[in-house]
Amino acid sequence: MAIGYKTMPPQPPDYGTGPAVLEFGVDWCSHCRGAQESIGQVLGGVSGVAHYRIEDGPGRPLGRAFKIKRWPTLVFLHDGREVERLVRPVGVDAIREALDKALHPPAADDKVAAAV
Repeated sequence: MAIGYKTMPPQPPDYGTGPAVLEFGVDWCSHCRGAQESIGQVLGGVSGVAHYRIEDGPGRPLGRAFKIKRWPTLVFLHDGREVERLVRPVGVDAIREALDKALHPPAADDKVAAAV
């Protein structure tokens, strides 16, 4: 089963505004194949979320820029800023929670208050 990971340019593309999910992996990875049903259940039913499947591996600059070490890794962005990361997600609950953070990120003031 080919998942359809794409080779991305060496420089991170502009992910625009709003939510986006970067899914790093490779087609032959059993963990990546095993996570597809849960990823599809969560992301397939949501409009307005860009989902990029990015082929990773040694020498792939985009994976190194995001410090990817295991597959699949889902990086959830809002306005180009990382708000959550899941490594080898199992089940839909963790993916839904992470997606919710990308859809409704905390305001900058909320993060300052939480850090104090």
